[in-house]
Formats: sequence, structure tokens, C-alpha cells
Amino acid sequence: MSLLARRRPILVASRVAARSLQRTACAAILLAMASVRAAERATLSLNGQWEIADGVLPTELPDRYDRTVAVPGLANLARPPFEHVDRFISRENMANRVRGNRVPADWLRKYWLGKVEQPRNYFWYRRMFTAPSPRAVAILKIHKAQFGTDVWLNGVYLGHYPGCFTASYWDLTGAIRWNAENELIVRVGAHPAVLPETYPTGSDFEKNKWTAGIYDRVSVFFCDNPVIETLQIAPRVATGEILVQTTVRNRGRTPVSSPLSHKVRGTDAAAEVRVELAPGEEQTWTLTLRVPHPRLWSPNDPFLYVLESSTSGDSVATRFGIREFRFDAASNRAYLNGQVIYLRGSNITLHRFFEDPDCGDLPWREEWVRKLLGEIPKRMNWNYFRFCIGPVPERWFEICDEVGLLVQNEFFVWTGRPTWYPGYSRSYDVQEMIRQYRDWMRDHWNHPSVVVWDANNETEDPIFGERIIPAVRALDLSNRPWENSYNPPLAPDDPVEGHPYLMSGYQRGDFRFNMTMLETMNGGPRPGSLPSGTHPRLINEYGWLWLNRDGTPTLLTQRVYDHLLGPHATPRQRLDLWAYLLAAKTEFWRAHRQYAGVIHFIYLTCSYPGVYTSDHFRDVRTLELDPAFVDYVGEAFKPLGVYLNFFQPTLPANRSREFTVLLINDDPVPQRGELSVSLETRAGQVLTRASQPFEIEPLGAHTSVVTLAMPAGSGECIVKAAARTEKGTTLSRRWTVLTP
Repeated sequence: MSLLARRRPILVASRVAARSLQRTACAAILLAMASVRAAERATLSLNGQWEIADGVLPTELPDRYDRTVAVPGLANLARPPFEHVDRFISRENMANRVRGNRVPADWLRKYWLGKVEQPRNYFWYRRMFTAPSPRAVAILKIHKAQFGTDVWLNGVYLGHYPGCFTASYWDLTGAIRWNAENELIVRVGAHPAVLPETYPTGSDFEKNKWTAGIYDRVSVFFCDNPVIETLQIAPRVATGEILVQTTVRNRGRTPVSSPLSHKVRGTDAAAEVRVELAPGEEQTWTLTLRVPHPRLWSPNDPFLYVLESSTSGDSVATRFGIREFRFDAASNRAYLNGQVIYLRGSNITLHRFFEDPDCGDLPWREEWVRKLLGEIPKRMNWNYFRFCIGPVPERWFEICDEVGLLVQNEFFVWTGRPTWYPGYSRSYDVQEMIRQYRDWMRDHWNHPSVVVWDANNETEDPIFGERIIPAVRALDLSNRPWENSYNPPLAPDDPVEGHPYLMSGYQRGDFRFNMTMLETMNGGPRPGSLPSGTHPRLINEYGWLWLNRDGTPTLLTQRVYDHLLGPHATPRQRLDLWAYLLAAKTEFWRAHRQYAGVIHFIYLTCSYPGVYTSDHFRDVRTLELDPAFVDYVGEAFKPLGVYLNFFQPTLPANRSREFTVLLINDDPVPQRGELSVSLETRAGQVLTRASQPFEIEPLGAHTSVVTLAMPAGSGECIVKAAARTEKGTTLSRRWTVLTP
């Protein structure tokens, strides 16, 4: 097995390296040291068309490759296509089917690793590339591939990497042919069952299809010794400094002496230290650079710096943002760069979208991804996303850095509570989990967009809090908060997540909840529903209203819409109701300020008959959202929030009625303007209206009571609360019926 493929992100391989961790030097002293001109790293992209074949046994390399496939991408993009390429039922999904009486109960015992329904276990990728003139080192980087990766170069086997969500590195130096053509073969598992059952391969009760492939970038870099192995940048906003932790390795057979230099492009920030490395030795240095008058990264100003780092044989350029993010338990708030920020946003489950009939190569199209993560979230007034139940390609994180989107980065684990599914259980190899969490952090710790490490989704398992998180947390010099799902949080200010699915009982025929109950609720969590009552809180799932893109109910919502609209409702009626109710719940959770953030579920996932959840796109290929969703939910997430605390199905005519309106201001500047409440017909005719001025302090909240005289008449109407300022108008609307 390749040592590089399985190495930890920061290894201290000698006493010298251990001592070097304690060294911190000021830039002024280091710049006085001698400098040697650095040799630049050369990188060759291997993205593009690869040859691909399939097979059953792991040791039988294909005789021929008769198909091609795009890298990055998935094996279902191969041409000609493979039969049943993604047919696999995971243990978690099988448990769901058993509970729903859709498959025999003994399947959980019979197919413990999952039920394979395709005629293969592996995919073999092949690519030729030409190496340049000789350098001391050649390293292959595969950013992400699933399920498990093995590599051969020119017939030489280089080892195995079991990670499905993290980058693997492979030392090609001993097998490469310089100034010549090279044959690279990469084998990946065709389904999760090829890996040990205790390894993380992705656990999702609601994912129906599993598709293998090299789904992130591939490249080879060439350099000389010493090699920059890993680099981490941690901003210190209060002092205008950055910590730069660099692991440098001598991969050669002779000692090497070299400067290690850092410079922030476009500034005077620089530092240098000399490293002396024996053959095979590795050292880790932590240096401090002062960045004068730093420009802070934020959603409103996602400014990125570039750190240029070099040795006498290698060089890298690393983008970073100067920002600090934390939660505070005392105030139950999130803070960005020392200032309260209210988190508004949504979720993406990309690995569910992989199974969508319209997915294709969309996740690897630059314009599509940039619109998905940049243009639309701005329009929907979102500043925060959770990448949920499956990782995204590296380019997605880079775009989030560029557009200013905050990310809660979740590791692909969802195993629920032990009581959920009789006969189902899952245990993990703790040491393997620790290795993969380390790699996962290494891949993402320089992205300013990544502000929360999320250990798992809806999982109750003590190993995360007792062993995994404590083993890796200190690696992050930025000390990001950790979210640990149903498990107790570890640090005093770590957040806890709530998933208040108020209508989930409808699936079981329990219709006790109705929207009028919100009028007397304070927006706080149900007692005992969170793993801690004193930690800052996030809602990152709510609704239970999903519809397929064509307006048909999903597996979880048929009873919801049958109860609310009857079995003969049209798709348009259901889609309109979905947007209306989701917006009202969003307004409710935001207005009561019981949570540091309100994050809706879900923005992007899959949609086809038989899915459990779905998203809001009318056409996902063009990223056209359903117009009702844009109208209602876009209003509900505006920084100036308006919540009309009224859900009565009828309004008596010819009477006066008081309406309570909660206003919130997510901006750090005061808001003032006019608040109006009106009763209008569905066609927009104003029947009655009253207004009054309002003023809200920065990041504050205000409650108004507006009295409205109801007119005579009858029929369907809308009660509309509108807060108007110089910047625009925010609406809150309630459907009702005026009765005599």
C-alpha cells in the first residue's frame, strides 16, 4: 500500500519534526535569512475522456477498454452505457424498505453488506499521459472517487485507498517514464459492498441508487525536493495575522537544505525559515505572517488572498480568506468576524442528485454550478448551506469561496437512532474513521466558506463524541465549531441541530398538528428534542412538504396533501400550497429568534417516482425554480423579515380584527419604514387596509399590532402584511376566507 495514499494530513515523523511544531518566528527575523530561488511545481491535468471497462474480480485487469467516460464524472456517463450501472440497495435503504413492508424482512440478514443488483464489482479507468523531463518527484492526486481506489502506473501496482469522500495521493516516481508516454489505470468499486462493512462508504436511508466513479478532478504534479506535503492557513482577525502550518518532506535519498518561504500576494506579508531534512524526513513548521490592514472575507465581500509558498524544489499557491466564524452559547448566535450573523439558507444532497434522471454531467459544468451556488442563493436571500449526506467536488467549495456562501460541511454518515429500524445496525472501524476525517479536514481547511464541521446527520452513536472528534479537532488551527447531530456537543459553544418536522405525523395518519397552532407557540424547541438545552441552536431541516418536480407527492407526503387538499388536487394546487406553507414556517422560525440559523430542506436533490424528498426546480437542467417557491420562500428569507401571526381559515366580515406582526432585522443597520396590513382578494383587489410606521434597531426585532376593519362580503381572500423601506418591501401572506 502506498504510504502517501494512506498517510495522515499532518504527520510528525521524527523528533526534529516534533520540536519544529513548537517553533514560531516573526516575519522580520525570517526575512533576514538567506534565500534560494525556488523551483516551481508543474501540474498536469488529467481531466477529460478516459477509457473504462468493468469486471467482477479485483485482480483481473481488463483485456480491452471498449467504452469512454468523462473524468470528473460518474460511471453512468460512460458511452456506450453500462447495464444496471447504479443498481445497489444499501443496508440503510433496505431497512427503510423492510419497515415499509416493501421487501422481505430477512433481506437485512441475507444482504448484510447491501444487495448488489448489477453484474460487476469494479470499474477500471485507463488514461495515457506524457510525462515531462525528469524531476525528483511525481505525485498523482485523485480528488475524490468511490468506492475505494487502486492505482497502477505502467503495470506497477501502487496501492489501495478506501476513502470515498476525500483526496488520495500516489507517488508515481518509481514507476514513471520521463519524456515518454505512461499508462495510468485506476480501479474503483462499482458499489459500496466491495469495501469492509466497518468503513464509511456513505449511509443514507433514502438513497435508492449508488453510482461509482471518479467524481472529482485528477492531476499529476512534478517537483523537486523538498516537497510541500500539506499547508494550512488560519486567520487571526483580531491581530491581522495568519498562521501558516506547512509540512515539508524530503522524498529523496540524500539530505537537503532549503528555505521554506511564504508571501501573501499583493501585500508585504512574508516569512521564511530554513529547513534541513535527512532522506525521507518530514518536518512541520508553523509561521506567523502579519497582513497589514486585512480585508475581511464575508458573504457581502468574499475577498480572497493568495499565499505563495515555496522551497528550493517545490511551490504552491493557496487561496484563502481572512475571516473568523464561531457560535456563542450565551447569546445563542453565530458570529462572523466578531459580529452577529443570522444564518439563512438551505441544503444540498448532491449524492442523491447523482441518481436524478436529469443529473447527467451538470455537477461538473462551471456555469451551472456557479448559478446554483451564486446567483440563485443571492436571489433567495441565502447566506448559508449545508452540504448534506454526501460531499461535493472541490470546485464547488472554490465557487462558495468566490461568491461568499457559508458552508456547513457534513461527513457522509446517517445511521439514525438504534430504535428506528428493527434488525438494522452499523458499526465503524474507529481508526479508519479517524484517518478519513483527518483527510476530509485537510481537503477543506483552507476554504473560508467552510465554517462548520458536521460529523454526521441524524445519528446517535457515542463514538463520534468520545473518540472521532477528539482525535481530529485540534488539527484545525481555525478551531471551527463541530456539529454532532443527536449526540452531545463537545465544546461549550458547539451548535446543536434541530429538525422540527411538525407535519411528519401525517405520514402515520396523525393529523393533530395544524398551522393555527403556531399562533400560540414561541418558536423554541420541544423539550428534550435536542441533545443540549444550553448550546446554540440551528434548524437545518424542516417542512415535511416535499413534492416531485411535477407536483406529485413523494413517498413521505401523500397523506399530507390528501389531508390538506384532498386526493383530487392538481399538481399546481399542491406546488402552490407547498410554497405557501414552507414560507409561513420559515417566517415563524426566523421571527421568534430561538435559533442562530434557519436552513430549509431541501434546495437540490433527486426527483423521480419512488423518492422520499424532492427539490423546488421546475427544470433542474436550466435551474428554473418553481415560481411559487421563488415568490413565497424568497420573501420569507429576506433580511428584513415579516411574520404575520395569523393562520385562521376564516375571518368574520363586518368586524374589527387585531393582527400581530413580528418584524426582524438581520442587517447591522437600523430599518425604518411603513408596516401595512391589508385584506385583498386573490386577484389583488384591496378590500381594507391599515398602516403604521416602524423602526427596528440593528439586528433587532419588533412586534406590531395592527387593527383592521373587516368589510362586508364573502369569499377567498389574502391577509397581507407588508414592511416597506427605502430598500424595498417584504411580504407575509395568509390565505383565508371572509365569511358573513
